[in-house]
Amino acid sequence: MSKRCVGTVVRGLRAPIVKEGDDIVKIVVDSVLEASECEGFSLRDRDVIGITESLVARAQGNYINIDDIVDDINNKFDGDEIAVMFPILSRNRFAVILESIAKTKKTIHLFLNYPSDEVGNHLMDVDKMDELGVDPYADLLTEEKYRELFGQEVKHPFTDIDYVKMYREIGIDGNIKIYLTNRAEDALKYTDQILVANIHERYRTKRKLKAAGAKLIYGLDDLITEPIDGKGYNEEFGLLGSNRATDNTVKLFPRDCDTVVKKIQEEIKERTNKRVEVMVYGDGAFKDPVGKIWELADPIVSPGFTDGLIGTPNEIKLKYIADNELNDADSSEVMELMKKKIRENKDLTSSTDEKTRLGTTPRQLTDLLGSLFDLTSGSGDKGTPIVLVQGYFDSLATE
Repeated sequence: MSKRCVGTVVRGLRAPIVKEGDDIVKIVVDSVLEASECEGFSLRDRDVIGITESLVARAQGNYINIDDIVDDINNKFDGDEIAVMFPILSRNRFAVILESIAKTKKTIHLFLNYPSDEVGNHLMDVDKMDELGVDPYADLLTEEKYRELFGQEVKHPFTDIDYVKMYREIGIDGNIKIYLTNRAEDALKYTDQILVANIHERYRTKRKLKAAGAKLIYGLDDLITEPIDGKGYNEEFGLLGSNRATDNTVKLFPRDCDTVVKKIQEEIKERTNKRVEVMVYGDGAFKDPVGKIWELADPIVSPGFTDGLIGTPNEIKLKYIADNELNDADSSEVMELMKKKIRENKDLTSSTDEKTRLGTTPRQLTDLLGSLFDLTSGSGDKGTPIVLVQGYFDSLATE
């Protein structure tokens, strides 16, 4: 048997430009098998295929017009004023939704988290905030006070955009007023009709507002949950996970992803006799160390995946074993002893010695793979919306 020198292999696969009505299952399967033939590799059991969520949504035609959002908001909120709570700072995510809210002609009280939004985009220098004695847990800042303290222009380090200015200028006839706070209850000083716009903390925000006496509370996940005139919708996430498509349209998070991944798995099995795992992925779940941005602007990393991707990794920490149990082992024997230790751990499902697992990553497999997929496919012009990972479930003991 030849020596194995390579562990996990990741390939970004090129695919056709997908349009509404295309057979996404056929496109993915054909793309994987064509790449296999062109590049000279074979599929194996437990390979993982990732498909970016936008590919699935485009094939489904899961799009809406801005005016559809306007109508849904007007149907849900009957007052002349509305508070919008804690959106992220984003040109292609929230800005288009804010345009829709502005078109309702309601007075909009827009509340932003500080010093950063939910995913780490900063509105101010944290050290300066501390020097000024601003308490993010207690202080409500009007836009005027914010400018007085932090300057007339505060630009994002990556996009070079002043988001407070951009969001205010989206207003129609000055109908957007901006405040900075981390207390959801502050909204009730202005109106009791609330649209909760944060993502991962939305349930907590809704709960706190309800306890504080808000009359009407909806979230972005409660908008566009049913089809309007046969157009797109997402019954689970509503507008969460949406992106600007054109000046007048929004692409929603895809639907029925569990069905899509199972069909791809079945088709690959039929054509290759290999059982692969499949998942649809959106944003990865990683944090940028420079900009401090947590990349996950989608409501979840994966809206659909096959059963083999349920759970967390079952691994031991090689460095710990090498430095402790095998520290005195002869160099000619240490590799085989390490493989034996790994096999014992796999046989037991999880190690009986928690120290051997200390420092391993107890995150969900779909979250780990989602970050790998997202970084591989990128968000620009690589043209690889399908990613194939081989050997992900292998260990050093796998021959």
